[in-house]
Amino acid sequence: MPHVAQWKKEEISNLKSLIENHQVVGVANLANIPAPQLQKMRRTLKESATVKMSRKTLMNLALNDSGKSNIENLGEHMEGQPALIFTNMNPFKLYKILEDSKTQAPAKAGSIAPSDIVVPKGDTSFKPGPVLGELQKIGIPAKIEKGKIVITNNKTVVGAGEEISKDIASILTRLEIYPLEVGIDLKAAYEDQTIYTSDILTIDPDKTLSDVQRAFSQALNLSVNAVIFTKESLPIMLQNAERKSINLALNAEILTSKTREMLLSRAYLEMLALAGELSAKDEKAVDDELRERLKSKPVQVEVKDKEEPEEEEEEEEESEEEKEEEAAAGLGALFG
Repeated sequence: MPHVAQWKKEEISNLKSLIENHQVVGVANLANIPAPQLQKMRRTLKESATVKMSRKTLMNLALNDSGKSNIENLGEHMEGQPALIFTNMNPFKLYKILEDSKTQAPAKAGSIAPSDIVVPKGDTSFKPGPVLGELQKIGIPAKIEKGKIVITNNKTVVGAGEEISKDIASILTRLEIYPLEVGIDLKAAYEDQTIYTSDILTIDPDKTLSDVQRAFSQALNLSVNAVIFTKESLPIMLQNAERKSINLALNAEILTSKTREMLLSRAYLEMLALAGELSAKDEKAVDDELRERLKSKPVQVEVKDKEEPEEEEEEEEESEEEKEEEAAAGLGALFG
């Protein structure tokens, strides 16, 4: 059996202890992060997470020897310059913090463009000189105008996934275009036997909240219409039942504490309307008190031929019957 250096044993033991004492373990790629920026990120995470760099083989051994189920598969996501992140915050919050901490960085020769790099048209700070030829050499349309170099059209100089050449990197830096992002790149995170990869952790908080709110609204609507009793749907169903029962009582002219005032008000208005029609035909048909009430609250009366009121009356009767049927159906649904 080969001898294992003591420091390696201690390193593995330390990593295993960190794994066991944290709910979430993440794998990150720290490649191409300048040392000062990495130290700044570590300080930012100091209160909520621990970033531990070590040899890939030692980290894999610690993961494999851990008692946590399925965590050994986290090693499949190690790439570049891997590191383990230990925290008790949920993986989605950790991912968002790391993404928000990333900063723009100048292009480097040999780097891969994360997205299309576009040089926009417009004025530059360059005075006429050799730089005009350098711009044109890499395909950027430029000319001299009013004593300065002007880029005449937008130009994509590097496509997403393509390598950035030395000449393009130099021009982009001089144009103060910084197409790269520098930061801790979380590749995957483990929590409660589940591994979340970066594509899953990439969520839009606003869209997620909107989706949850819409799902809640749809679920509430379904439970109300399907008469499923929950603490959220019950108040709405009781309100609907009360409204429909009051509507039924009004149409059936049933006196209750809730309908009495409305029925009396409706009867009073109907009385005034009838009195108004009679008064229009014969002023002496109503007494002085009614006449005064009609003057204080005029009632508009339309005089129609005899056939039209009969048709209108039939339509009103049909409408009232439909309302009664609807209200009865509502009560039937409520009480089964």
